[in-house]
Amino acid sequence: MFTTVLIANRGEIALRIARTCREMGIRTVAVHSTADRDSAVVRFADRAVHLGPPAAKLSYLHIPSIVEAARLTGADAVHPGYGFLSEDPDFAEICQANGLTFIGPPPRVMEQLGDKAVARRLMGEAGLPVLPGSTGALRSPAEARETAARTGYPVILKAVAGGGGRGMAVVRDPADMAGSYQETRAHARAVFGDERLYLERYVDGARHIEVQVLCDTHGNAVHLAERDCSVQRRHQKLVEESPAPNLPDPLRREICAAAVRGALAVGYVGAATFEFVLAPDHRFYLMEVNCRLQVEHPVTEMVTGIDLVREQLTVAAGLPLTIRQDAVRPRGCAVEARVNAEDPERGFLPTPGLLTEFVPPGGPFVRVDTHAYPGWPVGPDYDSLLAKTVAWAPDRDQAIARLDRALYEFRIDGPAVRTTTGYLRRVLADPRFRAGRHTTALVAEMAAEEATAQAAVH
Repeated sequence: MFTTVLIANRGEIALRIARTCREMGIRTVAVHSTADRDSAVVRFADRAVHLGPPAAKLSYLHIPSIVEAARLTGADAVHPGYGFLSEDPDFAEICQANGLTFIGPPPRVMEQLGDKAVARRLMGEAGLPVLPGSTGALRSPAEARETAARTGYPVILKAVAGGGGRGMAVVRDPADMAGSYQETRAHARAVFGDERLYLERYVDGARHIEVQVLCDTHGNAVHLAERDCSVQRRHQKLVEESPAPNLPDPLRREICAAAVRGALAVGYVGAATFEFVLAPDHRFYLMEVNCRLQVEHPVTEMVTGIDLVREQLTVAAGLPLTIRQDAVRPRGCAVEARVNAEDPERGFLPTPGLLTEFVPPGGPFVRVDTHAYPGWPVGPDYDSLLAKTVAWAPDRDQAIARLDRALYEFRIDGPAVRTTTGYLRRVLADPRFRAGRHTTALVAEMAAEEATAQAAVH
């Protein structure tokens, strides 16, 4: 096992990783920008190293500084968390070249699955269902139009190097293809440094179902059941839960088995998430594979009792998984809500500011993953996520009620700071969500209904 792990990340995920490392007797190194010098993980870790100014490209994305920090502190492994460099095969290779174990899949596998067009092909060859669309990266708007004509509208353009819900555009009319293509390509180039796009059919009325998979270097692979992540805003998840509601058990087993089959087909090692579109007719199609720990991993931990970070560390150290498939027995239901420093009344604009009050909820079976505290400055430089609030209960109705109570109990305040807690409670109260009949269109549907109601008042 490792002696010292450098955590190449920030915020709640860095603190979450550090906690498991401490439980395992592993020393931790926190790296930080100037803006994060007083962060919770810096206070918690055994050592801290300053990387540079707030801009991510000069700190959390600056590979030479991270590798040098590992060398100076004697780290023998690097955990990338999620975001930043977590799915960068070049970073993984550089870690290996410098004698550091990268806690993630082999660089070759990450490179293949990180290219969404290549991943579609590989998973199709492994027998997983994929949506009709382009067989590789598109070369021009004309090729996009031709492919869409064969596929059938609506379609969705996606960045080949995309992730985190960014670099996507739904196109419903051929007349909009050229503009959407150019706009999405420019966005992909700016965000990912790779302007290539691919295209696939867009499924209206779909659900977003994903499967958590763990693989080791000894040929073992297990799934930890599925999560429903259909509550989304601009393709970014707001509420996640496990198990997925109203999913027939035979279909549940089929989706989970497909994910394991896909992981084994490419020689995956570590934690992966296979994300699927579930159509109204209960046909499912692979969207993408995420080669990292997911933001929503706590819901899986709550229903299985399995520490995913511990398994990541164990596998990266070359040891076999500590669990077998027949020992994975999910219990009850867990629901997670992402509390962001955003103003839902102004299009979810980020609201940076100083937190004068920050009191997370408590009570039975409530988990809050956060890095925030009273006096913490919520800056404009990074993601607006403040906390992940998770509730577990024996059944879904109780879990929703418990999460609603926890969000009601949350106290967050500060000059100019607004949060999504009230909005999340509206989502939990929506009859479609309560019945487990919601789709990825829920947030848009709620917005349209609220706009209609406001117009009627005026």
